Amino acid sequence: MFIPRKTPRISTAILVMVFLGITLGSNETRSQTETSQTAPITEKISQAYWSFDDVPEGELPTGWKVEATNQEGPSAIWKTVKDATAPSGQQVLALVTAPPKYGRNFNLCWTNSTSILDGEIRVDFKSNTGEVDQGGGVMWRVQDKDNYYIARFNPLEDNFRIYHVHNGSRKKIGDAQVTLPAGKWHTMKIIQKGNKYEGYLNGEKLIEGTNDLFTSPGGVGLWTKADAVTSFDNFSAKPLKP
Repeated sequence: MFIPRKTPRISTAILVMVFLGITLGSNETRSQTETSQTAPITEKISQAYWSFDDVPEGELPTGWKVEATNQEGPSAIWKTVKDATAPSGQQVLALVTAPPKYGRNFNLCWTNSTSILDGEIRVDFKSNTGEVDQGGGVMWRVQDKDNYYIARFNPLEDNFRIYHVHNGSRKKIGDAQVTLPAGKWHTMKIIQKGNKYEGYLNGEKLIEGTNDLFTSPGGVGLWTKADAVTSFDNFSAKPLKP
Protein backbone atom coordinates (compact mmCIF):
# COMPACT_ATOMS: atom_id res chain seq x y z
CA MET A 1 0.00 0.00 0.00
CA PHE A 2 1.38 3.40 -0.96
CA ILE A 3 2.67 5.63 1.87
CA PRO A 4 0.38 8.70 2.05
CA ARG A 5 1.57 12.24 2.18
CA LYS A 6 1.08 12.61 5.95
CA THR A 7 3.41 9.78 6.85
CA PRO A 8 4.94 10.24 10.33
CA ARG A 9 8.56 11.30 10.26
CA ILE A 10 10.66 8.23 9.84
CA SER A 11 13.95 7.23 8.32
CA THR A 12 14.90 8.96 5.09
CA ALA A 13 14.50 5.71 3.20
CA ILE A 14 11.93 3.15 4.27
CA LEU A 15 13.08 -0.12 2.79
CA VAL A 16 10.69 -2.98 3.51
CA MET A 17 12.52 -6.23 2.87
CA VAL A 18 10.46 -8.68 0.88
CA PHE A 19 11.32 -10.50 -2.30
CA LEU A 20 10.05 -8.28 -5.11
CA GLY A 21 11.55 -6.43 -8.07
CA ILE A 22 13.72 -3.60 -6.64
CA THR A 23 17.39 -3.88 -5.68
CA LEU A 24 19.25 -1.76 -3.19
CA GLY A 25 22.93 -0.92 -3.17
CA SER A 26 25.03 0.03 -0.17
CA ASN A 27 27.22 2.99 -1.15
CA GLU A 28 27.48 5.59 1.63
CA THR A 29 29.13 8.55 -0.15
CA ARG A 30 27.39 11.91 -0.34
CA SER A 31 28.47 14.83 -2.59
CA GLN A 32 27.31 17.27 -5.24
CA THR A 33 28.98 15.18 -7.93
CA GLU A 34 28.53 11.48 -8.64
CA THR A 35 28.21 9.78 -5.25
CA SER A 36 27.73 6.14 -6.17
CA GLN A 37 28.51 3.49 -8.72
CA THR A 38 26.33 0.48 -9.34
CA ALA A 39 26.68 -1.52 -6.12
CA PRO A 40 26.41 -5.27 -5.63
CA ILE A 41 22.90 -6.45 -4.87
CA THR A 42 22.62 -6.90 -1.11
CA GLU A 43 18.88 -7.41 -0.68
CA LYS A 44 15.56 -7.16 -2.46
CA ILE A 45 12.91 -4.76 -1.27
CA SER A 46 9.28 -3.92 -1.94
CA GLN A 47 9.47 -0.14 -1.75
CA ALA A 48 11.88 2.77 -1.44
CA TYR A 49 10.70 6.01 0.16
CA TRP A 50 12.51 9.26 0.90
CA SER A 51 11.02 11.99 3.09
CA PHE A 52 14.45 13.77 3.16
CA ASP A 53 13.84 14.76 6.81
CA ASP A 54 16.72 12.65 8.13
CA VAL A 55 19.29 13.74 5.55
CA PRO A 56 21.80 16.24 7.00
CA GLU A 57 20.93 19.70 5.77
CA GLY A 58 22.97 20.68 2.73
CA GLU A 59 23.68 17.09 1.67
CA LEU A 60 22.16 14.51 -0.67
CA PRO A 61 20.51 11.26 0.37
CA THR A 62 22.86 8.29 0.53
CA GLY A 63 23.50 6.82 -2.90
CA TRP A 64 22.17 9.82 -4.86
CA LYS A 65 24.19 11.81 -7.42
CA VAL A 66 23.95 15.05 -9.40
CA GLU A 67 24.44 14.91 -13.17
CA ALA A 68 23.17 16.67 -16.29
CA THR A 69 22.12 15.77 -19.81
CA ASN A 70 23.55 18.13 -22.46
CA GLN A 71 25.62 19.82 -19.78
CA GLU A 72 27.11 23.24 -20.52
CA GLY A 73 29.47 24.40 -17.78
CA PRO A 74 29.04 23.56 -14.08
CA SER A 75 26.11 21.48 -12.87
CA ALA A 76 23.14 22.84 -10.97
CA ILE A 77 23.35 22.68 -7.18
CA TRP A 78 21.00 20.21 -5.48
CA LYS A 79 20.80 19.70 -1.72
CA THR A 80 18.49 19.01 1.19
CA VAL A 81 17.11 22.23 2.66
CA LYS A 82 14.67 23.22 5.35
CA ASP A 83 11.18 24.17 4.18
CA ALA A 84 8.39 24.93 6.64
CA THR A 85 5.82 24.05 3.96
CA ALA A 86 7.25 20.58 3.31
CA PRO A 87 4.45 17.98 3.16
CA SER A 88 6.55 15.40 5.02
CA GLY A 89 7.85 17.61 7.81
CA GLN A 90 10.78 19.98 7.81
CA GLN A 91 13.04 19.28 4.82
CA VAL A 92 12.95 18.81 1.05
CA LEU A 93 15.39 17.90 -1.69
CA ALA A 94 15.72 20.90 -4.00
CA LEU A 95 17.55 22.28 -6.95
CA VAL A 96 18.57 25.49 -5.22
CA THR A 97 20.87 27.07 -7.84
CA ALA A 98 20.42 26.71 -11.58
CA PRO A 99 23.53 26.11 -13.67
CA PRO A 100 25.19 29.36 -14.81
CA LYS A 101 25.07 28.21 -18.44
CA TYR A 102 21.84 26.29 -18.56
CA GLY A 103 21.23 26.23 -22.33
CA ARG A 104 19.71 22.82 -23.10
CA ASN A 105 20.66 21.41 -19.68
CA PHE A 106 18.48 18.73 -18.13
CA ASN A 107 19.35 18.81 -14.42
CA LEU A 108 19.34 15.38 -12.77
CA CYS A 109 19.46 14.18 -9.19
CA TRP A 110 18.99 10.43 -9.09
CA THR A 111 20.04 7.08 -7.65
CA ASN A 112 20.93 3.73 -9.15
CA SER A 113 20.94 2.10 -5.72
CA THR A 114 17.25 1.45 -6.34
CA SER A 115 16.40 -0.25 -9.63
CA ILE A 116 12.86 -0.66 -10.91
CA LEU A 117 11.20 -2.07 -14.03
CA ASP A 118 7.42 -2.01 -13.48
CA GLY A 119 6.15 0.19 -10.70
CA GLU A 120 4.66 3.36 -9.29
CA ILE A 121 6.82 6.47 -8.97
CA ARG A 122 5.44 9.33 -6.86
CA VAL A 123 6.63 12.73 -5.64
CA ASP A 124 5.35 15.99 -4.21
CA PHE A 125 6.86 18.99 -6.02
CA LYS A 126 6.79 22.78 -5.86
CA SER A 127 7.88 25.10 -8.67
CA ASN A 128 9.87 27.97 -7.20
CA THR A 129 11.53 30.12 -9.88
CA GLY A 130 12.70 30.05 -13.48
CA GLU A 131 12.45 32.43 -16.43
CA VAL A 132 13.05 29.92 -19.23
CA ASP A 133 11.59 26.87 -17.48
CA GLN A 134 9.86 26.01 -14.22
CA GLY A 135 8.71 22.87 -12.52
CA GLY A 136 10.11 19.44 -13.21
CA GLY A 137 9.32 15.88 -12.30
CA VAL A 138 10.44 12.28 -12.00
CA MET A 139 12.80 9.94 -13.88
CA TRP A 140 12.52 6.16 -14.08
CA ARG A 141 14.15 3.20 -15.83
CA VAL A 142 17.24 5.41 -15.81
CA GLN A 143 20.11 3.68 -17.61
CA ASP A 144 22.53 6.62 -17.31
CA LYS A 145 22.47 10.41 -17.56
CA ASP A 146 21.57 10.27 -21.25
CA ASN A 147 18.96 7.48 -21.32
CA TYR A 148 15.73 7.44 -19.28
CA TYR A 149 12.01 8.16 -19.11
CA ILE A 150 10.90 11.46 -17.59
CA ALA A 151 7.59 13.09 -16.66
CA ARG A 152 7.41 16.78 -15.89
CA PHE A 153 4.95 19.61 -15.28
CA ASN A 154 5.78 23.17 -16.40
CA PRO A 155 3.56 25.97 -15.02
CA LEU A 156 4.97 28.44 -17.56
CA GLU A 157 3.50 26.34 -20.37
CA ASP A 158 0.51 24.87 -18.52
CA ASN A 159 1.38 21.35 -19.62
CA PHE A 160 2.21 17.93 -18.24
CA ARG A 161 4.40 15.78 -20.49
CA ILE A 162 6.16 12.44 -20.63
CA TYR A 163 9.32 12.04 -22.68
CA HIS A 164 12.01 9.53 -23.36
CA VAL A 165 15.60 10.77 -23.45
CA HIS A 166 17.74 8.58 -25.71
CA ASN A 167 21.45 9.30 -26.10
CA GLY A 168 20.79 12.81 -24.80
CA SER A 169 17.97 13.57 -27.24
CA ARG A 170 14.48 14.16 -25.81
CA LYS A 171 11.26 13.03 -27.55
CA LYS A 172 7.74 13.72 -26.32
CA ILE A 173 5.57 10.60 -26.00
CA GLY A 174 2.67 11.93 -23.89
CA ASP A 175 1.07 15.35 -23.43
CA ALA A 176 -1.78 17.00 -21.49
CA GLN A 177 -2.76 20.64 -21.04
CA VAL A 178 -3.32 21.48 -17.39
CA THR A 179 -3.10 24.65 -15.29
CA LEU A 180 -1.70 24.47 -11.77
CA PRO A 181 -0.27 27.37 -9.73
CA ALA A 182 3.47 27.70 -9.24
CA GLY A 183 4.72 28.07 -5.68
CA LYS A 184 2.28 25.45 -4.40
CA TRP A 185 2.77 21.76 -3.66
CA HIS A 186 1.36 19.27 -6.16
CA THR A 187 1.63 15.50 -6.49
CA MET A 188 2.87 13.63 -9.55
CA LYS A 189 2.52 9.89 -10.02
CA ILE A 190 3.65 7.60 -12.82
CA ILE A 191 2.59 3.99 -13.24
CA GLN A 192 4.70 1.88 -15.62
CA LYS A 193 3.91 -1.73 -16.49
CA GLY A 194 5.56 -3.38 -19.46
CA ASN A 195 5.45 -0.83 -22.27
CA LYS A 196 2.41 1.00 -20.87
CA TYR A 197 2.65 4.21 -18.85
CA GLU A 198 0.11 6.39 -17.05
CA GLY A 199 0.67 9.91 -15.74
CA TYR A 200 -1.26 11.53 -12.87
CA LEU A 201 -1.30 15.01 -11.34
CA ASN A 202 -3.01 15.54 -7.98
CA GLY A 203 -4.73 12.17 -8.33
CA GLU A 204 -6.15 12.74 -11.83
CA LYS A 205 -4.98 10.55 -14.72
CA LEU A 206 -4.08 12.87 -17.57
CA ILE A 207 -1.75 10.82 -19.81
CA GLU A 208 -1.54 7.22 -20.93
CA GLY A 209 0.25 5.48 -23.76
CA THR A 210 2.87 2.93 -24.73
CA ASN A 211 6.57 3.07 -25.55
CA ASP A 212 9.07 0.29 -26.20
CA LEU A 213 12.40 2.10 -25.93
CA PHE A 214 13.59 1.09 -22.44
CA THR A 215 12.80 -2.48 -21.45
CA SER A 216 15.37 -3.00 -18.67
CA PRO A 217 15.18 -2.00 -15.00
CA GLY A 218 16.80 1.30 -14.17
CA GLY A 219 17.34 3.92 -11.51
CA VAL A 220 14.91 6.59 -10.33
CA GLY A 221 15.25 10.27 -9.59
CA LEU A 222 14.27 13.89 -10.07
CA TRP A 223 14.59 16.24 -13.04
CA THR A 224 14.34 19.89 -14.02
CA LYS A 225 15.23 21.75 -17.21
CA ALA A 226 17.40 24.82 -17.77
CA ASP A 227 16.87 27.37 -14.93
CA ALA A 228 13.93 25.65 -13.20
CA VAL A 229 14.49 25.86 -9.43
CA THR A 230 12.18 23.27 -7.87
CA SER A 231 11.62 21.52 -4.51
CA PHE A 232 10.67 17.86 -4.06
CA ASP A 233 9.34 15.85 -1.12
CA ASN A 234 7.90 12.40 -0.35
CA PHE A 235 9.59 10.61 -3.24
CA SER A 236 8.82 6.91 -3.57
CA ALA A 237 9.29 4.00 -5.97
CA LYS A 238 7.04 0.99 -5.49
CA PRO A 239 7.19 -2.10 -7.73
CA LEU A 240 4.14 -3.68 -9.31
CA LYS A 241 3.64 -7.40 -8.95
CA PRO A 242 3.98 -9.35 -12.19
